[in-house]
Amino acid sequence: MNAAPICKKTPDRTRVGWIGTGVMGSGMCQNMIAAGYSVTLTTRTKSKARALLDHGAQWVDSPEEVARRSDVIFSIVSMPSDVREIALGKNGNGGIINVAAAGSVFVDMTTSEPRLAVEIDQAAQTRGIDAVDAPVSGGDIGAKSGSLSIMIGGNENVVQSLAPCFAAMGKTIVYQGPAGSGQHTKMVNQILVAAGMVGVCEALMYARKSGLDLNSVLKSVGNGAAGSWALSHLGPRIVAGDFAPGFFVDHFVKDLGIAIEGANKMGLDLPGLTLAANLYQRVQKNGDGKSGTQALQKTLAQMSGGTWQDIAATGGVAN
Repeated sequence: MNAAPICKKTPDRTRVGWIGTGVMGSGMCQNMIAAGYSVTLTTRTKSKARALLDHGAQWVDSPEEVARRSDVIFSIVSMPSDVREIALGKNGNGGIINVAAAGSVFVDMTTSEPRLAVEIDQAAQTRGIDAVDAPVSGGDIGAKSGSLSIMIGGNENVVQSLAPCFAAMGKTIVYQGPAGSGQHTKMVNQILVAAGMVGVCEALMYARKSGLDLNSVLKSVGNGAAGSWALSHLGPRIVAGDFAPGFFVDHFVKDLGIAIEGANKMGLDLPGLTLAANLYQRVQKNGDGKSGTQALQKTLAQMSGGTWQDIAATGGVAN
């Protein structure tokens, strides 16, 4: 007997809920609206959602009310504690899982803890709800352009039903396995990003100190073996002294902490990850927690005795 066809969550039959309109969430939600989905949203600061409301999204005052009005509820917030409160409630009260209708789907796109994704999935199953963990990579650029990489854990049939939603937000959409698998994959991504950002910043420091023109250097190395997303997208920002966030240092420190915790539980010693986490904690202590991850460049310059602006082209640190 053939399996029943999977009913896709298309705009004509799916009410979407959205929670979180930060650096990433706003662009992602905008792409859902542009794809034709009816969106009900909430976020901590209503003014941050103004552009989305102007484009047709409907405002409600709580995640629970979002859940009541939606077939698929997406969240992308800051911390695992935020995810827990949104999904499971606070002190046993509220929470999407406790109010959403049976048959609805909760999709958390926050970078969070794999074990929390499993816990939410188990709680959702007891209520006849599906839960999916689907963290993303690609920064603010990818969020706005709809070109994110989406790493997905959960029930495979449910994930397949969500394909039209994911297609509105990303270009690389990969099912990784059961609940928590998306979050584990995102930790792989963050470990790679951490090592890559240290390399990018140290290399540009070396280039500037040795008197090279940084834009010419980027042209030479960007398309060779040393090329990377970080070098191509964040390298030019560093050269321009632009440390605005495409992804917050504060959130990156959180992610690296999750990765270290997971590595420790698996008995892994990852010294490169530990080094990067320590460096980014230093960036945070230097007051750049709300800057982009490329702000590591400023801290490395400080460690060499100056600032990124005054590392002289040929003469070392300016007086």
